[in-house]
Amino acid sequence: MWSLLLRAACVLAASASIARAQSIEPRAYSNAPVGVNFLLAGPYYTRGGLSFDTSLPVTDPQLKTTNAVLGYARALDLWGKSGKFDVIVPYTWLSGTASYRGDAIERQVDGFADPLVRLSVNFYGAPALTAAEFKSYEQDLIVGASLQVSVPLGQYDSTKLVNIGTNRWSFKPELGVSKALGALTLEFKAGVTLFTTNDDFFNGNKRSQDPLYSIQSHAIYNFRSGIWASVDATYFAGGRSTLNDTLQNDLQQNWRVGGTLAFPVDARNSIKLYASSGVSARTGNSFDLIGIVWQYRWGGGL
Repeated sequence: MWSLLLRAACVLAASASIARAQSIEPRAYSNAPVGVNFLLAGPYYTRGGLSFDTSLPVTDPQLKTTNAVLGYARALDLWGKSGKFDVIVPYTWLSGTASYRGDAIERQVDGFADPLVRLSVNFYGAPALTAAEFKSYEQDLIVGASLQVSVPLGQYDSTKLVNIGTNRWSFKPELGVSKALGALTLEFKAGVTLFTTNDDFFNGNKRSQDPLYSIQSHAIYNFRSGIWASVDATYFAGGRSTLNDTLQNDLQQNWRVGGTLAFPVDARNSIKLYASSGVSARTGNSFDLIGIVWQYRWGGGL
């Protein structure tokens, strides 16, 4: 049973995405016993630009956020394929300065950010398994897909330029591939984020945004103890915005790199440490991020 718990901890220690528009998330497509539940909580910190709206029309952002995250995830049986449902609710404290059209602005605010809801399915290489069946499962090649939705329920003040909520929906379909090579796992993901229009942007303006395309890659090493570590990279392109029918010069071409370390504490608890940094950003709205997540798991025969 301890071996089963370690494997479940290893494959699902990254059960939900924490950061926002430019998140880096290893192990998003992996298998786990059907019915396993995860509760996760922890803080993360950013400095620089806004992680949840990198196309905001500001320059020289010197913004800091402290974020408290609460989330839930569950491993599912989707017509014989393994899947996962997860929801993340962040609360954010934001402060700092930026420039808008040559004028300095200052902002200090706290409130809920837009929650994230996601459904994913592994349609090749990861069948839905009970806890007993999962004992003999060995990953080879997994191919999966997901749809993540950002719900516009976060703090938003249309008289302010910088907010925690975005006052618009976003939808991110994604395809992922995960290949196990002994203790090493290589992953690749490609996705696109689609945005609805914000009809009440900063004093009644109308703001829309083109699709934002992304790719991610991860090299993950799995230790026999259940600890795993990964080196992560992601690239974003597109996302040019339009303000009152005028196309803006804010095409995004952003590189980020990061690292993740996850380890089991006991049979039902695990800890994940993660950090990432912007390597280059065409719009100058890069940011640094560091965080820690505690996870508790139950159910599914564990």
